[in-house]
Amino acid sequence: MRLFPRATDIRRPRRYLALAAAATAVVAVAIPTGAAANSSATSALSALPASADRSSPAANIAWQPCTDPDFASMDCGTMKAPVDYAHPGGPQVTLSLVRHRASDSAHRIGAVVLNDGAGGSSIEQFRYALRFGLAQTPMAQRFDVIAMDPRGVGHSQGIHCTRPAKAPGITDLPTSQAQFDALVANNQAFAADCLKANGPLLTHMDMASTARDFERLRVGLHETQLNWYGIQYSDLLGRTYAQLFPGRLRTMLLDTALDDALPPTERLATEMATAEQAFDRFAGWCHDTVACALHGQDVAAVYDQLVAKADRTPIPVKGTGQSLTGQDIQAATQDFLVIKSVTWSTLGTAIQQALAGDATAFTHDVDKTLDHTQLQVSACLDQPPAATTYAGLAQLEMLARQTSPHLGGLVQSWTDMTGCLGWPVAARSTAPSGPVKHAPPALILESTHQTLSAYSWAFGLAAQLPGSSVLSIDGDDYSTYITSPCAASNANSYLVDRTLPAAGTLCAY
Repeated sequence: MRLFPRATDIRRPRRYLALAAAATAVVAVAIPTGAAANSSATSALSALPASADRSSPAANIAWQPCTDPDFASMDCGTMKAPVDYAHPGGPQVTLSLVRHRASDSAHRIGAVVLNDGAGGSSIEQFRYALRFGLAQTPMAQRFDVIAMDPRGVGHSQGIHCTRPAKAPGITDLPTSQAQFDALVANNQAFAADCLKANGPLLTHMDMASTARDFERLRVGLHETQLNWYGIQYSDLLGRTYAQLFPGRLRTMLLDTALDDALPPTERLATEMATAEQAFDRFAGWCHDTVACALHGQDVAAVYDQLVAKADRTPIPVKGTGQSLTGQDIQAATQDFLVIKSVTWSTLGTAIQQALAGDATAFTHDVDKTLDHTQLQVSACLDQPPAATTYAGLAQLEMLARQTSPHLGGLVQSWTDMTGCLGWPVAARSTAPSGPVKHAPPALILESTHQTLSAYSWAFGLAAQLPGSSVLSIDGDDYSTYITSPCAASNANSYLVDRTLPAAGTLCAY
């Protein structure tokens, strides 16, 4: 369900979790309906010990041959899981999955789970990956590859709300107490609407509950251990699974890291600086590259002029009667920076078109597999905010102006934070207090200049998982298993043989 029908409602797609990043179309996701009974409790890492997860032994997957042409000869399935794992006999949520069996069955090693979490459909990402050759990789040859849509998103039972997350006139950069109060009231109304429509599922979209769903999946697959492939948010989801269920993972392949052990303000400031650096790199590339629509121009200055112009007079979205402010454009920009070979030229064209009076390109989702409702809800349950008052937010706005002069600080973490102000359920971080015990050494794939992920975060995440190795990829891209042959080669060796690259290895690409 698209939640933002008006231009003023648009929040950019905040997690570009594509396994095959060059794809530009996606088959529509069919989301089952159904609301569970009311509940105010939310799952947290400490809410239920893994050993007490009484529902997992009864897990059952209903398999049948897939009828979707993209998944020909594969298995499609559904699985029930408790909405609230503290009450396993209560309301259930339906989860959907697709399985590609190992093509080299004689040398099958186990099962790899592909997962997005936080708004991304794993099944639709799997569709992309198959179109770009995933079935011919050692991953698909030696492992059953399984994509399960997380609770609340995609083909699994979804979250449905009747009002937009951000009403017209609401700003993510309030400049007065009155604007801040309006933002909080907006978020409270949105949460109340979603809670009324979805019941307890809304308060159990947290990372710990989602991790427990994967343990239920492992039991249903009759696997002693799983192999984990996560990207960005799902890196933290895999780590949370390892915390809750020690010894249940054979390997952890983590692409484009997050480090939630950092204090919220430090994490926000780092992301703002990282995205700003990525924009500067784009501006230099665009100036020097004939393929960019703004070739030869001072691209950063042109962009600043566009933002200022749109803030004075919002720019129309063609054929809709809607318009975008400069803040809308800034908030949409970070996700245009995720894949240099695909999205950078698109950003140049979007800026050129907006200057000519059509801001439509800035309303298009870069990643069409995201469900924005689930994404916003998860952010509010998993990430304690860096500010909760107008005074605190005003301090951070000053930080944003100094750290991020072009993008204005309107990055993923900022809009997550402002979208959660006034949220009725307190967030509970799953970040570990120390190294995670009984987790396998992970291979962390990290681009040196990725807009959504500070390079240093890979090393912070590695420190949480003893014995892990960071494979650095010299470049700007996200989802490097597909985009970097060097990363893919090292990842395949790790998955098959559990061989980690030497410390300090750098992939030229």
